[in-house]
Amino acid sequence: MKIRIKFSKYGTMKYIGHLDMMRFFQKAIRRAGIDVKYSEGFSPHQIMSFAAPLGIGMESKGEYMDIEVCSMTSTQDMKEALARVMVEGVDIISVSVLPDNAKNAMASVAAASYLLQRKEGDYPVNDLAEKLQAFLALEAIPYTKETKKSVVELNLKEGIYELAADGSNAIRMMVNASSSGNIKPGMVMEAFCSFAGVEIPAGSYQIIKLETYTENAHKFVPLDAV
Repeated sequence: MKIRIKFSKYGTMKYIGHLDMMRFFQKAIRRAGIDVKYSEGFSPHQIMSFAAPLGIGMESKGEYMDIEVCSMTSTQDMKEALARVMVEGVDIISVSVLPDNAKNAMASVAAASYLLQRKEGDYPVNDLAEKLQAFLALEAIPYTKETKKSVVELNLKEGIYELAADGSNAIRMMVNASSSGNIKPGMVMEAFCSFAGVEIPAGSYQIIKLETYTENAHKFVPLDAV
């Protein structure tokens, strides 16, 4: 039976990396007494899949992981059992049963929404809402992505689905989060700063992932709505 778990990550836990989060949940699942299914072979491990690694320092209200179980009483019982073994900074939001033919969490991701909250004061941009609207209205938003092995020229415009001010000290956005076209919120902010002619250090705002989406009938829906 395939199970999808939605959880939040915040506070000091935002500094815990992806691999350590995997180990944390593996131990938590054992402590919660969940009848999790293990892989076969010489080195069996819990069958588990995370939707997408969350960058260190980022908070999230919409993280997902899939597991397979051999048996269970109810999703509510599982949610309560997991909640009892969580630490401060990780909350279990929902537990749902997936159809047998459902793709795993990682393969399902199509988009993600974020809130970029200024830590102190307002963003140093006059008419922030209008500037963001003008930025998104550009025909193309070129961005140079440098990796250890290559330099890639991207057009961010293709992967920014929503971008708007939330007051004068926060920015909301929805971007492509699929494996083939993943756009980081920091990339959008860097390009916007260049457009607006301002300098906004990455450490001056907190990135909070609000939700992770899959695509269903040409619409973006949360991963726990499948």
